Amino acid sequence: MDTDTADRLLDINRQFYQTFALQFSQTRQRLQPGARRIIQNIPKDAAILDLGCGNGELWRGLAGEGYKGRYIGIDSSQGLLDIAAEKIPDIYQLKPIFFRADLASSNWQDELRNYPRPFGWLADFDFILAFAVLHHLPGRDLRLQVLNKIHQLLTSGGSFIHSEWLFLNSAKFRSRLQPWSRVGLRENQIDEGDYLLDWRHGGSGLRYVHQFEPIELDKLAAESNFQILESFTSDGEGGNLGIYQIWTAVK
Repeated sequence: MDTDTADRLLDINRQFYQTFALQFSQTRQRLQPGARRIIQNIPKDAAILDLGCGNGELWRGLAGEGYKGRYIGIDSSQGLLDIAAEKIPDIYQLKPIFFRADLASSNWQDELRNYPRPFGWLADFDFILAFAVLHHLPGRDLRLQVLNKIHQLLTSGGSFIHSEWLFLNSAKFRSRLQPWSRVGLRENQIDEGDYLLDWRHGGSGLRYVHQFEPIELDKLAAESNFQILESFTSDGEGGNLGIYQIWTAVK
């Protein structure tokens, strides 16, 4: 995929998540079953970086499980981050940190390292979580760039846990696939597995999404020095709308 096409796809999603931050948040008021399964096994004092934290629902799920560790959530949508910040309960003594950073930027990890840490944070994390994030990053090169940065930010033996949307398993979402001509692109400009989906909640919008094949994830893990420890499907009526994987960093 050429750079201009990748930038166009990124812009489509940036515009969507800023324009529809409130409407999207309204559809994300509870954690998916797969995410619930994951957070139940995360130590209560772990250092966590949450990529694509959205409206903060994952942090609230962690807090509900008794989590008392140091948490940073980043997202490219200021609208979603504003919603996340509004929902921090006063009773939580070690407050979560939410701030804006774009994973498609070449220096997002530097923004993270430079962020003020009143509690003496080290930029090494036991867990880095990215639920429904990688499928919004166009092209193998950008995905590997992000994964290599994730690897650098993990502690020795740390875990990268992520999920990807398997929207093609749903007739409902297959009916929402749109032609690339709607955004001025041609089929030969995009990669296999790339799709354009419409949005119908509180307005009409478009999102770029990639559906991963298992072999793609296997190759990405190997090329970024991760080992896949666990993989399972979950979510949706058939329990097959998301793939979850736990990777460990090979240092």
